[in-house]
Amino acid sequence: MAPSLDCLISSLLCPEDNDSICYNDEDDDDDDVRNHQNVNNLETEQHLILDFPLQNDECLSLLIEKECEQFVGSFDYLNKLKNGDLDLGARQEAVDWITKVHAHFKFGPLSLYLSINYLDRFLAVYELPAKAWMMQLLAVSCLSLAAKMEETELPLILDFQVGGSRFVFEAKTIQKMELLVLTTLKWRMQAVTPFSFIHDFLWKVNDGQPTSKSLILRSTQLILCTFKEIQFLEFRPSEIAAAVATYVVGSTQVSALVQKDRVLKCMELLKGGCTLGSMSGTLTSSMPKSPIGVLEAASCLSYKTDDSDSAVGSCVNSAKRRRLNNSPFDIGI
Repeated sequence: MAPSLDCLISSLLCPEDNDSICYNDEDDDDDDVRNHQNVNNLETEQHLILDFPLQNDECLSLLIEKECEQFVGSFDYLNKLKNGDLDLGARQEAVDWITKVHAHFKFGPLSLYLSINYLDRFLAVYELPAKAWMMQLLAVSCLSLAAKMEETELPLILDFQVGGSRFVFEAKTIQKMELLVLTTLKWRMQAVTPFSFIHDFLWKVNDGQPTSKSLILRSTQLILCTFKEIQFLEFRPSEIAAAVATYVVGSTQVSALVQKDRVLKCMELLKGGCTLGSMSGTLTSSMPKSPIGVLEAASCLSYKTDDSDSAVGSCVNSAKRRRLNNSPFDIGI
């Protein structure tokens, strides 16, 4: 049975136990970390903030422990995508749509990575009904949840449905799907990502030299390339971060916290599958080119409030939209 919407908290954010996260509890330190992660323009170096505190090896080891709990490789997810048990094309379409909408709102890189992280972790353990609109609904929900986790300014929930959305959903339908994602992922939304390690690994492989804005920018671009290629699903976030750090610095060193052979294998994929700047180009190409473009994108949606039960002026024909909104969507939890 679907849970009552009265039970849904408006923000759908979850407080988490931070025992396994080695950041200081002081507000100022939290702000520093958040500011570093919310880079709003990958092409402008001055937006990059280099005030991440370095973590000791014990903290990094705890993060590596935690990443094992969320690693999709533990669920044979990659093989299911390769052999057709899961729809690779639908996953790629969802990733492309998330990337476009993320660029449209100029969100930071961490919320983009988290969106795909939630999507993959969900698909690895939950079998979606074979309906085209279900993957679109999942993509909207994952991006919305990631933005709530990392962004300070959010659009209305209906406003996420730009970027050539094939289907448009009511706010209450998206909220139901968000709750299903949260429950399926056991409310563990504070995911470990390559961004959790990259600053420390750059410092280690660069012989303790200060990390430049250029290295951070190039590392960010490469990390955001990795979710475009499913081969990278084989690697844990720490391994991706170690490979990226070693690659951009041009070093032969690899952190002792990760397996060197796996890092080198990941580096080979980086060389063959990702080019510096390719992700930046993808992000910027989806942005409206003028104020008129912004208005055209916004005109696809017209609504009263975030909690409206109906939306008018949709880009999807009204008959199809009614069918989506009125179809039974029972979330078993």
